[in-house]
Amino acid sequence: MSKLINLAIIGPGLVGSAYIRQLAAIKSKAISYNVILIARSSKALVSRDYSPLSLQSWEADLNASTDKLAEPSEILAFLKQSPNPVILVDNTSNETLAKAYPSFVENGISIATPNKKAFSDDISLWDEIFDASAKPGAGLVYHEATVGAGLPIIGTLNDLVNTGDEIQKVEGIFSGSLSFIFNNYSTVQGSDLKFSDIVLKAKDLGYTEPDPRDDLNGLDVARKVTIVSRLAGYKVKNASSSFPVESLIPKPLESVSSAAEYIQRLPDFDGELDKLRKEAEAENKVLRFVGSADLSGTPDVKVSIQKYDASHPFASLQGSDNVIAIYTKRYTNPLIIQGAGAGDDVTAAGVLADTIKIAQRL
Repeated sequence: MSKLINLAIIGPGLVGSAYIRQLAAIKSKAISYNVILIARSSKALVSRDYSPLSLQSWEADLNASTDKLAEPSEILAFLKQSPNPVILVDNTSNETLAKAYPSFVENGISIATPNKKAFSDDISLWDEIFDASAKPGAGLVYHEATVGAGLPIIGTLNDLVNTGDEIQKVEGIFSGSLSFIFNNYSTVQGSDLKFSDIVLKAKDLGYTEPDPRDDLNGLDVARKVTIVSRLAGYKVKNASSSFPVESLIPKPLESVSSAAEYIQRLPDFDGELDKLRKEAEAENKVLRFVGSADLSGTPDVKVSIQKYDASHPFASLQGSDNVIAIYTKRYTNPLIIQGAGAGDDVTAAGVLADTIKIAQRL
């Protein structure tokens, strides 16, 4: 007889929809995954008797539903009554739900999520989540997709630390959008493309947020660096003010009213980055937007543009790939993890892999 695991899926957007498609394709004799809740902010598809919802007609069923289960307290009350173990699959970036994680975990509900806000905001929330998960009968917490989508970065860092290795430095290109931009802007062969043109191309291809400033301000990379720093043993207080974060947004454009105005005016500021690119080319180097946590001495965490020799692994990166280099007491030559670090399917796959790992442990 297979193990029965109930799933509550919050956020059936692009990642959430990909997650459901992948979940429906799983063929497991050992575990049955029953979805009992699919919820967005405006409405919910709820199995009040905890029987499995249809994964074939879920989208139409959700659109037709008049039910609503949006508040974390309401979701928790429903899931606490489940006759089988429950995994909360949070595919949102919702801060309110993230702050409720300790309550879910304390009540035996496990969590699989790509929600970075839960693990990069104030250190107190991090401590609450993992203190709760350490208690007897508590839920498990997996968040591989918070850094590098489906790349095995979180699991690798945890394995290194749990086996007694000492993380000395983690550095990498953590943003798919900024990877694409700099891989095209600054190349080993040289480039004369304008920064503003590449930003526009990245936006048109869907690599950036609708407002590119949400990528170019560096905060997304800062959140990911905060997470890896904490896993490595350095408890960064928060992602917004604990270490220097270089923004790629010219100061006069930080407060413009719209993304359209930002794009329109960005060419006026191409000169500053172009000067930096020419300096790098003169040194046979390329520019990359990098997050790093150097813990070999006094901790040094930062997010900034860096120059790399043409022979460096970061210099040969293609497309929108992420690449992370981990230096440890054992790995003096860095352990390199590289691949697609963004995208609906790979992010969903990372969350689904966490779901399976949790289910196997429950």
